[in-house]
Amino acid sequence: MKSMGPIPAWFAAEEGMLLIGGCGAASLVDEAGDTPLFVYDMDIVGAQVRRFRSAMPDALHLHYAVKANPYAPLLARMAGLIDGFDIASGGELDMALGAGMAPDHISFAGPGKRNDELEAAIFAGATIHLESEGEGRRALAAAEKVGKTPRLAVRVNPDFDLKGSGMKMGGGAKPFGVDADRAGALARAMIDAGADWRGWHIFAGSQNLDPAAIIATQSATIALAARLSDQIGTAPPLVNLGGGFGLAYFPGDERLDIRPIGVALDSEMNSLPDILKTSEFAIELGRWLVGEAGVYLTRVVDVKTSQGEIFVVVDGGLHHQLAASGNFGTVVRRNYPIAIANRFGASPVPDPVTVVGCLCTPIDRLGDKVALPPVQEGDLVAIFLAGAYGASASPSAFLGHPSPRELLLG
Repeated sequence: MKSMGPIPAWFAAEEGMLLIGGCGAASLVDEAGDTPLFVYDMDIVGAQVRRFRSAMPDALHLHYAVKANPYAPLLARMAGLIDGFDIASGGELDMALGAGMAPDHISFAGPGKRNDELEAAIFAGATIHLESEGEGRRALAAAEKVGKTPRLAVRVNPDFDLKGSGMKMGGGAKPFGVDADRAGALARAMIDAGADWRGWHIFAGSQNLDPAAIIATQSATIALAARLSDQIGTAPPLVNLGGGFGLAYFPGDERLDIRPIGVALDSEMNSLPDILKTSEFAIELGRWLVGEAGVYLTRVVDVKTSQGEIFVVVDGGLHHQLAASGNFGTVVRRNYPIAIANRFGASPVPDPVTVVGCLCTPIDRLGDKVALPPVQEGDLVAIFLAGAYGASASPSAFLGHPSPRELLLG
């Protein structure tokens, strides 16, 4: 038997049925029309935003990383809750604008931006976070073509990483950003070329549950931003500190306490180097804002035994929930929190079961040897922390199965 991650404490049941946003899981499936179904509860997202605001310095801006979950109804609601959108493609630019976010509150990062994407972002008035010297040259050419002054920042590959992060985005050789020892020269060249200089984007890592590591990285990030700004002799309008806040997906994980992070950052922002005293600061978060708000519901189509092991086969799988299958950035597969939605809270049986999807591949596992109540055909399986990197981050076209339904509550 293998452990699973902790089910968020706010989920409850009524007469054995899992409640999501006060509604029974089965009734939500009926409303949506079928399984598989992602359900997102905006009340949980709103609570996360309030949690952030109460813990962090008042002057700190909160940006949402659209890649975490670009579901259009959710984006439209997010636009009214946070201070900016961080995007990573021309498609996400269209989504951000469609959600009502002001163009000057949209920042575009990511390697490999095409010329047409640069042109569209510059024409719209979004900020380009340059990932290389070559991209800087192409951005200036794109700006000349569309007849607009480009809003440009430089994404820096820092000379440190976020210790213990699930995904290291900085330190060492990386496809992301410009190495710290060259970032100043690129920024100076863009300023001299007449660009509207917007500042620095320094992102060292993601999915971290250690407040001390995040505090240390933020301190190092501010010091690096000051050093680079002194090099070019210009104060940055904005310093994007990246993100890094993680979620408790797996066995043994504990929910991140962000209060000490806020206390330390408040102290940093009250004693900034002179070159940064007029700068604004932002943190960009994706999964931390929306991940806990999502539940993936999938129906049991078969229960079978092979070599003494019980397999629960569902109509969903990694083509919708790649992360829960262990194939999205994890080295060792571990179990997300999982439950039988229509027997939520019931006692498990002694024999563990393995929950597998409907795809013809052995890696399509959503729960590996987990303890669940008795399972039968027609039951609803719920996978929690499914609000980020779910539907849009999974290979939905694989084997021609239908795309999942999505539903926003609250």
